[in-house]
Order: sequence, then structure tokens, then C-alpha cells
Amino acid sequence: MIDDQKTLVEAINTVMPFGKYAGRKLLQLPEPYLVWFHKNGFPQGKLGEQLALMYEVKLNGLEGILKPFITD
Repeated sequence: MIDDQKTLVEAINTVMPFGKYAGRKLLQLPEPYLVWFHKNGFPQGKLGEQLALMYEVKLNGLEGILKPFITD
């Protein structure tokens, strides 16, 4: 798997560590929650980058094709 694929699979399987949706995988976060972060600012660091990526995934309707890559 190339680095971009690894980055994407890792991002969709990262667990949200805080907030209303703590414990959910990032791909499972509701779009309005990601839109809120987009408007108000993503957290610093890797988590912020992953949340921004999930925002783009949802914005472009790609969630369905990525669901098979969610691990338990």
C-alpha cells in the first residue's frame, strides 16, 4: 500500500479522542460536526489533519467507498 493509502486508512480508523463523538472512528463522525470544525478551525497536529481529510471525504461523497476499510 502506498503512503497516501496508508494515511487514508489510518485516518478513517482513528478514534475521536474528545467531545460529543468521543469513541467514534473519524469516518463515522456526522458531516455537520466536521463542517463545524471547518468553519471554526481544526485542532493542531495530526488529528486536525485527519479531521480535515474526513471533511473532504464527506464533502465529496466518498464515505461509502471507504466504509469497507473500517477495522474493528
